[in-house]
Amino acid sequence: MGVWLNKDDYVRDLKRVMLFFLVMYMAILVGTDQDFYSLLGVSKTASSREIRQAFKKLALKLHPDKNPNNPNAHSDFLKVNRAYEVLKDEDLRKKYDKYGEKGLADNQGGQYESWNYYRYDFGIYDDDPEIITLDRREFDAAVNSGELWFVNFYSPGCSHCHDLAPTWRDFAKVVDGLLRIGAVNCGDDRMLCRMKGVNSYPSLFIFRSGMAAVKYHGDRSKESLMNFAMQHVRSTVTELWTGNFVNSIQTAFAAGIGWLITFCSEGSDCLTSQTRLRLSGMLDGLVNVGWVDCATQDNLCKSLDITTSTTAYFPPGATLNNKEKSGILFLNSLDAKEIYLEIMHNLPDFELLSANSLQDRLAHHRWLLFFQFGQNENSNDPELKKLKTLLKNEHIQIGKFDCSSAPDVCSNFYVFQPCLAVFKGQGTKEFEIHHGKKILYDILALAKESVNSHVTTLGPQNFPANEKEPWLVDFFAPWCPPCRALLPELRKASKHLYGQLKFGTLDCTIHEGLCNMYNIQAYPTTVVFNQSNIHEYEGHHSAEQILEFVEDLMNPSVISLTPTTFNELVKQRKHDEVWMVDFYSPWCHPCQILMPEWKRMARTLIGLINVGSIDCQQYHSFCAQENVRRYPEIRFFPQKSNKAYEYHSYNGWNRDAYSLRIWGLGFLPQASIDLTPQTFNEKVLQGKNHWVVDFYAPWCGPCQNFAPEFELLARTLKGKVKAGKVDCQAYAQTCQKAGIRAYPTVRFSKIMRKEIRTNFNDVENEEKIEKKSTDDIRRYLFRKLLIFLMGINEPYLGLTVALPESVQH
Repeated sequence: MGVWLNKDDYVRDLKRVMLFFLVMYMAILVGTDQDFYSLLGVSKTASSREIRQAFKKLALKLHPDKNPNNPNAHSDFLKVNRAYEVLKDEDLRKKYDKYGEKGLADNQGGQYESWNYYRYDFGIYDDDPEIITLDRREFDAAVNSGELWFVNFYSPGCSHCHDLAPTWRDFAKVVDGLLRIGAVNCGDDRMLCRMKGVNSYPSLFIFRSGMAAVKYHGDRSKESLMNFAMQHVRSTVTELWTGNFVNSIQTAFAAGIGWLITFCSEGSDCLTSQTRLRLSGMLDGLVNVGWVDCATQDNLCKSLDITTSTTAYFPPGATLNNKEKSGILFLNSLDAKEIYLEIMHNLPDFELLSANSLQDRLAHHRWLLFFQFGQNENSNDPELKKLKTLLKNEHIQIGKFDCSSAPDVCSNFYVFQPCLAVFKGQGTKEFEIHHGKKILYDILALAKESVNSHVTTLGPQNFPANEKEPWLVDFFAPWCPPCRALLPELRKASKHLYGQLKFGTLDCTIHEGLCNMYNIQAYPTTVVFNQSNIHEYEGHHSAEQILEFVEDLMNPSVISLTPTTFNELVKQRKHDEVWMVDFYSPWCHPCQILMPEWKRMARTLIGLINVGSIDCQQYHSFCAQENVRRYPEIRFFPQKSNKAYEYHSYNGWNRDAYSLRIWGLGFLPQASIDLTPQTFNEKVLQGKNHWVVDFYAPWCGPCQNFAPEFELLARTLKGKVKAGKVDCQAYAQTCQKAGIRAYPTVRFSKIMRKEIRTNFNDVENEEKIEKKSTDDIRRYLFRKLLIFLMGINEPYLGLTVALPESVQH
């Protein structure tokens, strides 16, 4: 039996059903298209450490090993793992922020570790506030800040590293405030560890700016680590007595430095010698540390009305008699950290600059200026008072400015909330606002880098819209981690290009209108303005690649082709010319990713292969005529033959500069000579020419990768040095006689003038190259050959070069 509904009930129920399905649809949509930040439960401003911590919690909860009955566990965890892999990498993170997942087509990921790895090996020190996990981007800035660093280079799978971890944590707590304790995960940052000479785990190094790193070789107990660290801490504890007390204190007062003095009496506790040493290190340059033995200096202690053990802080200007103890601070604690914090709070604050004197003060000195809103505002970490001492050699003065007293002054600097900025001694025009962490080592890094670089903060008043000089402008948002990572790289690049290119940064959270005018849709976006020409930078966030980009703008390595120039230069090329051409479209994201790699490749092929590109959006009909069906389409046009029109299309998976370069070089005619045992003896051992010889095996992967590089070497040396190759699979006996133990091996030989050599293996020098890229190897070979051919007077010198990842046999 049916139930009849009236019209109003029907409409109401229909709306409910539609609302239900709409909610379900939105839930499905969100579940399937959830962004990476939401998947990890972090904000877009999350630091690397916060991202690791969030991922670890999810990994322990969602890993398939812990959810064997969930058929979707694998696919669900892949999404979370993918989000982590992208957001932990600054370059991938920028691409994702700018283009979404479609910008990551070449980086699909798909692998993950076991649950035990995430439980025991992943992010070992992320939850320890006293230990700072350093990555390659921030390592140099941290250890060169001026503070003392003790760094643990570890590998997640190393059992000895895990054995050390509890001790390292306890040690970090003991020395907190005395020195910085760091950790580097060599599983994540292999290149950084190689650069620092780390070849075993754990490796512990002391770092301080201006001194070579010192490796720790002792046992791994907390006491031994403490003793080693204290050897590098600058700490002096002075024993004071009647004869030197007044003079020592007054001399320090005259320099604006106070004294922390422990008075030790029999029958009561006083600070131990170890605690006094620790305090001296913690207060280095800020406060002198001393002690008085009241058993032998009874009159001195009585004159100060001290009858029992105590510790007192004498700030500059304190009264030193027993009737008036004006300004003296007596401390009851025996704990070094508590005493240290108490004294730091009582040290004088930075100088407060007035609006009337600001212009003059900034014009004549370098300044690190804290902008605050209200004179009573006291949000600064007391440790920041160390800045005055640590920046003394940089001739940087430290001060404060109260924006509430002169809001117009601060708005002219684009300052609308508490922050700090570096002024470079050029008045109010040359300054840079700090957007990093408000902690001591990060501020030190900014101050030291900024005053020696040429990056300035931009706004509507000084934006280079109509400047004749070229400018590089970084459009950024302070909350964006890749933006903050780019800033120190811009500073490095600005020093190399001083006088050629000006550098500026524009905060799009403040100057939204200006950023919209230039259609800025993602951060950071870096643009070079050269009068009417605008060029957007699409490369990785490193000073080296920024320099490459600018160099390419000044001296283009890629020829922009039109249909007319393509016909003239490519189709009608000379017989011995070859070309590589990229057919692209500006809207195509893989094309955008390829472009900086394409330019980088072109610079390495100058004089060997002509490199061009053609815009298929602008010349659509021409590209269709050339049968270009996808973007980017990469073609190699070899030396002209009888064939009417011949080219080779690139079908490789990797479109990086190295892979493309190797592919292109592989089409060039061989410049080296294939040597047999007979020609090796006649031409190399008994000939009259200098030779560079590559001993290889056809089945050897590193040999195959190095073959185009050796051909490039052969072409470069043509007319000066002969280049030959010996196939050690075909001619094993020849290679054995030459003492070849790994493939590939490259040897140089310089022929004797008076007698013929008969034994190629008799070399006086043997040297291995520990380089990663073949570019490094080639540069190394060229340098060695130059020395070899021009700077050596001995009748013969052989040099063996064992290449990285060479195959032992």
